[in-house]
Amino acid sequence: MATKLDQIDFKILAELQRDSAQSQRALSEKVGLSQNACWRRLKALEASGVIRNRTVVLDRAQLGVGLIVFVMVKTRHHSADWLKHFRSHISAIPEVIDFFRIGGEYDYLLKIATKDMASYDRVYKRLIEGVELETVTSYFSMEAIEEQRPIRLF
Repeated sequence: MATKLDQIDFKILAELQRDSAQSQRALSEKVGLSQNACWRRLKALEASGVIRNRTVVLDRAQLGVGLIVFVMVKTRHHSADWLKHFRSHISAIPEVIDFFRIGGEYDYLLKIATKDMASYDRVYKRLIEGVELETVTSYFSMEAIEEQRPIRLF
């Protein structure tokens, strides 16, 4: 069930998506609240689960992790036990930075960030070992046009 939010909450969330490291003082000034009122709203947003955590966006190229691969997975298995094993298997691969169960022709979508093609090949071999998969199709990103976009709030 969605949490009921007002325009001040939306302003706080928009500002935090832009810069989650800004000071409490700066945030409260930008949203037009006292520091105490802003802090209470922030704590309520965290307590409700609207804010799950605050992260830092890293420059992958500067870290030598410039290859992004989108992997589409199809399986014949749809039991709860198989899914539990598959989730555990995928979660143990640190190069998988996003993991979705999807509808359509494929069953799962993985976003993998790795150094280069040889590194991806090692990830691929780890991906297919120990889990029966019907089809694994990889798409290689040539350019990130927009990434980590903020959620548009109304």
